[in-house]
Amino acid sequence: MNKIKSPSKGRRKYRHLFFDLDHTLWDFEANSRKTMEELYKTLGLSERGIHDFDQFHKNYLQHNDKLWERYRNGFIKVEELRWKRMWLTLLDFKIGDEPLAREMGVLFLDLLPTRNILFPYTKEILQYLLEKGYALHLITNGFEKTQHSKLKNSGLDIYFKEVITSEGSNSLKPQKEIFEYAFSKTGAEKNESIMIGDSVDVDIQGAINAGIDQIYVNHLHIEPSVQPTYTVYSLKELETIF
Repeated sequence: MNKIKSPSKGRRKYRHLFFDLDHTLWDFEANSRKTMEELYKTLGLSERGIHDFDQFHKNYLQHNDKLWERYRNGFIKVEELRWKRMWLTLLDFKIGDEPLAREMGVLFLDLLPTRNILFPYTKEILQYLLEKGYALHLITNGFEKTQHSKLKNSGLDIYFKEVITSEGSNSLKPQKEIFEYAFSKTGAEKNESIMIGDSVDVDIQGAINAGIDQIYVNHLHIEPSVQPTYTVYSLKELETIF
C-alpha cells in the first residue's frame, strides 16, 4: 500500500477527491473493444454473418449507452442490461439467438474486468495526489464485483481509500443519494469534496445535485451542456488544480 504523505502546510480548499472510474481513468472503450474482439473470435461470430467487427462494436457501444441510461432511470433491472445489450447488437445483424446473447453477457463480464488499459498519466496523477495528501475515493455506477476486479487487475486498487458503487449504495449517479452515501462512508464534508469524471450528465450533474464542486475530464473535447467548476482535457492537467 502506498504511504500517504502529510498535506502541505497552509489551508487547501479540497481534502476528499471523488473519481469516476470508467471513461475517466479506466479506458472503457479500449478495454471493451479487446473483450468484444475475443468474444467475436471465440464464438465464431464472423461465421454467423457478422463480417464487420468495427460496426459490430460500434453498435454494441450505442446499445450499451442507451440501456445504461434506462437502468439509471429505473426502467430496467441489471440482469436485463447485462444480456440485452448483446441481444440488441446481434439483432442488428439479423441474429435472433437469445441463448447466445445471454452467453455473451456472462462471458463479457467475466473477461472485461481482467483488462488493464488506462488513460495516459492515470497512475502518475493518482500517485501525485496521494503524495500531496489528498484522500482519494471512487464513485462508480458499475457493479461491485466487476469494478473491484477492474481496480485490482489494472493496479488502481492501492490508490483509493473507499470505493462506492451503485450496487453497494443502492443508488446511481446522478442521484444525490449515492453522493450522500459516499460522504457518510468517507466522513467527507461537502465543502472539502470535489467530483472528477468524464460524463456531464452523470458525474458533473450528479455532483451539482449533491452540492459539491466538479472537474469535467473532457477526453473527447465535447462542449458541455452545463458549466462545471473546472474542465481539463487530460489527467495531467489536474496538477494545475491541485
